[in-house]
Amino acid sequence: MKRIVSIGTINKRILEIAIPSIISNITVPLLGLIDVTIVGHLGSPAYIGAIAVGGLLFNIIYWIFGFLRMGTSGMTSQAYGKRDLDEVTRLLLRSVGVGLFIAVCLLALQYPILKGAFFLIKATPEIESLATLYFYICIWGAPAMLGLYGFAGWFIGMQNSRFPMYIAITQNIVNIVASLSFVYLLKMKVEGVAFGTLIAQYAGFLMAVLLWLRYYKSLRKRVVFKGIWKKQAMYRFFSVNRDIFLRTLCLVIVTMYFTSAGASQGEVVLAVNTLLMQLFTLFSYIMDGFAYAGEALAGKYIGARNRLALHQTIRQLFAWGIGLSVAFTLLYAIGGKSFLGLLTNETTVIQEAGHYFYWVLAIPLAGFSAFLWDGIFIGATATRQMLVSILVASVFFFLVYYAFHEWMGNHALWLAFLVYLSLRGIMETLLAKKIPMIGA
Repeated sequence: MKRIVSIGTINKRILEIAIPSIISNITVPLLGLIDVTIVGHLGSPAYIGAIAVGGLLFNIIYWIFGFLRMGTSGMTSQAYGKRDLDEVTRLLLRSVGVGLFIAVCLLALQYPILKGAFFLIKATPEIESLATLYFYICIWGAPAMLGLYGFAGWFIGMQNSRFPMYIAITQNIVNIVASLSFVYLLKMKVEGVAFGTLIAQYAGFLMAVLLWLRYYKSLRKRVVFKGIWKKQAMYRFFSVNRDIFLRTLCLVIVTMYFTSAGASQGEVVLAVNTLLMQLFTLFSYIMDGFAYAGEALAGKYIGARNRLALHQTIRQLFAWGIGLSVAFTLLYAIGGKSFLGLLTNETTVIQEAGHYFYWVLAIPLAGFSAFLWDGIFIGATATRQMLVSILVASVFFFLVYYAFHEWMGNHALWLAFLVYLSLRGIMETLLAKKIPMIGA
């Protein structure tokens, strides 16, 4: 019989993982924002365009390979719950090794990747030239970034989200100092910003290695390469990560189509959708932190076969989710339009945004369960169910949009997005009942 864990203890464990993860999430966009801010003072809009295009390429690339973090987190947390420290160590080496292999493939294919990107993204010759320079420098950061995904997922699986937070903060500090030094002291331009980003990426990876060596000394003697690439273990690793990869593709497709559909309706609608999505993004940073807590704790209790603590944790996660969703809805209702005024002084855009603002108010309550279940499913390595849920939701996104956009216009896009978010949560709630340990 597993002992009962008090509600206070569970909430403490949730917040210990969620709060550092939220801070890490908020710092991630700063890397791109810092680059844009620096080149924004170089005297030509082409520099901003180049950083925007280059940043978009890497965001897509690294977003697609985000399965390295998520899959590692779920499997590590389960091994940690079982107290299987040999497997815990093998998972880190396996994940980082696969990440480095993918990075080598990206380096080898950098030319066709870039040409394919510019086939899809139309840019002026000057922006394309500058973005190419930025890409060919930053692509060498792929080993650091993909290796760091393995470390980040492993740390979270070990119930430690503080180290990824420290790494994210360090990366931003290094990026600011390095980029400013290259641009203003060495008189570089886009290439200076690119080198600053590259150095920050390797600083983060080096810090992850050093933190592991310093604080996980007891695991170092367990580092043996025998069994890391065992067929059965690799099959499970890739089956879990395959589902997460396909799920991420669905996310990318829906997100990019949302932007594209808005752009097809004119620059004002595109601007409105972009601004309103910032409110969704802010909410997602918070809920992702609690999803990370779901990954770590659900995996741990599943590995320990502690069904009671698992169910207590799920209930408390949803209590936090409901509370935060209500709070964000009230916050946006009271101050959301004022927040938009901070982002732009274009009165036309702000006025137009008022026509769609009520859709944003519905996002927190419609979407919070999808974030939380994603985290719990990753911790349970129930990735097939997560994939099925987002496939169904993505299909309905397009069905709703094409069914209503002729007479609802941009409102149909927001309706489709809300249906997509809601269906993910509904489907996962239904499928959770069929998952061992989670189902009653």
